[in-house]
Amino acid sequence: MQITITVNGEPRTAEAEPRTLLVHFLRDNLGMKGTHWGCDTSNCGACVVLVDGEPVKSCTMLAAMAEGHEVRTVEGLERDGHLDPVQQGFMEEHGLQCGFCTPGMMLTARALLDSNPNPTDDEIRVAISGQICRCTGYKNIIKSVRWAAEHGEEVTA
Repeated sequence: MQITITVNGEPRTAEAEPRTLLVHFLRDNLGMKGTHWGCDTSNCGACVVLVDGEPVKSCTMLAAMAEGHEVRTVEGLERDGHLDPVQQGFMEEHGLQCGFCTPGMMLTARALLDSNPNPTDDEIRVAISGQICRCTGYKNIIKSVRWAAEHGEEVTA
């Protein structure tokens, strides 16, 4: 079947089987490798994308279900040559090590900051609680999101 999804503000169309998961559609059919496919059980959160601004584990959603919706991937965080404050924060505060969970973490952080521009550390922890990072111990991820919250205006200006 032919599936058209708006990805990062741009309509994208590709052929896929009706059973194709969104994570595979993005990676295999559209060539967008930033969305990682990790555990195949919806536990790790590496595959998180934003669907209509909400974090969704793309391994739990069929691509056909995303038709008519706005999907934002990690490739869509950067705007007009400027890093999103979340991306900058992960760089400034060393919020990544191997980088495998990072795209999902960043998108979850972006959704959090869009709905709550000044979250507490506990609110950040709750927001990322559905994602697993095996490298960092989360301390620097929380610092990265905090940095983005504190510097968002000056980075995007």
